[in-house]
Amino acid sequence: MKPTLVFVHSPVVGPSTWAATANMMRHKGFRCEVPDLTEVVSMGPPFYQKLAAAAARPVSGGGSVVLIGHSAAGSLLPAIADAVPGPVRAIFVDAQLPHPGQSWFETAPAPLCAQLREMAEGDAVPRYHEWFSPRAFERALPDAATRRRFVAELPRVPLAYFEEPAPVTRRLGRKWAYVRLSPAFDHAADEAARRGWWVARREWDHLRMLTAPDAVADVVARAVAATRLDGGT
Repeated sequence: MKPTLVFVHSPVVGPSTWAATANMMRHKGFRCEVPDLTEVVSMGPPFYQKLAAAAARPVSGGGSVVLIGHSAAGSLLPAIADAVPGPVRAIFVDAQLPHPGQSWFETAPAPLCAQLREMAEGDAVPRYHEWFSPRAFERALPDAATRRRFVAELPRVPLAYFEEPAPVTRRLGRKWAYVRLSPAFDHAADEAARRGWWVARREWDHLRMLTAPDAVADVVARAVAATRLDGGT
């Protein structure tokens, strides 16, 4: 029996990041869930606990689950795994690796951390698309309709989220899978390989699931199969 796939978007973006890829995986015969975490992140701390509970809610009935996290969602996957009652595997897609006891600001690249602190308005950072120049953002998402849909659901994320340490969880030591899409995540992919995880590397870009969901679905399907063969739970 195929596992249920839970596609977890980064807290700084919205569920449309994964919607098209999830549809591709449904065509491959998987049950897929794409929880919307955009309102949860505005509820205040503890962020990890609330985000994990919301992401796990669609599969609270048990059964085998594969968590698929993109970007900052990678640091959430262990907490979500703890909140899921049945067997769990995880796939990190161009994602942060778990960093228990450390905050996002302690693990992200220093120039990006400095940029966000400088751009912060009050107690929140600007929405994700404002982290980049308009031209760079248009290059990443050239289709205007896709851009509008993506921007419409972007939350303003509190600075406190970036400052909250990730929790220590039960499932940090598993052999999971990593899919590297862009050069910015070379280090994370290298570390995943060092840990003995299954790793796939593609010369794409960070938001490729929005522009080529079929290709991303194919590599996700390979990762699902690989984690099953590795016996990960």
